[in-house]
Amino acid sequence: MQRLRLRFSRGEEIKYISHLDLLRLWQRALNRAEIPLAYSEGFSPHPRMSLAAPLALGVTGEAELMDIFLARWSSPHTFTAAMGRQLPPGIKIEQVFNIAPTMPSLQSQVRFAEYKVGLETDKEQTEIESAINALLDKESIPWQHQRDTGTRHYDLRPLVEDIWLADWRKGYSNIMMRLRCDSSGSGRPEQVAAALGFDKYPDAIHRTQLILQTQ
Repeated sequence: MQRLRLRFSRGEEIKYISHLDLLRLWQRALNRAEIPLAYSEGFSPHPRMSLAAPLALGVTGEAELMDIFLARWSSPHTFTAAMGRQLPPGIKIEQVFNIAPTMPSLQSQVRFAEYKVGLETDKEQTEIESAINALLDKESIPWQHQRDTGTRHYDLRPLVEDIWLADWRKGYSNIMMRLRCDSSGSGRPEQVAAALGFDKYPDAIHRTQLILQTQ
């Protein structure tokens, strides 16, 4: 059995499809490309493939990760060539490489996610930098989030690893955020932006990197 790890981008064309629909999209493309997928055992076998961390609707990404198990060996080059003819606009394979089948699950290795967050704002550069420094200096940020099941109360601060201003021009800024993304919780860029004092929902959220646990 072979285990391939894919790094791929998700563009504007498909940023509003759900996590489950994205998995179905990949499975259909793999079947059309006649990739020999390995299946789980049991009464309801399913393809052994998994995404590292689901992207929220409306979010693009350039370094998404997915593991796929194959029943027969295929070179990364052959795999990429076959899949490139089947994937729709908005998905592009950036890299494919082999990893040991016995490695821990991809989801269990994710520790942080980095985002580039575009914001329309009248704030000056110094004002944004001061807000970032003030947030990072805090030990706790009580927060609440409305969900279908009710209001969830939690501390936002432990979910923020780092924030920095990438660029600024009059009326617009791009802020980089490194947020926790593991079993203890996942930071949401739009909530961090609100905690920084931005009233408008981000104009664009783009995931630039997933950071895995080092071995």
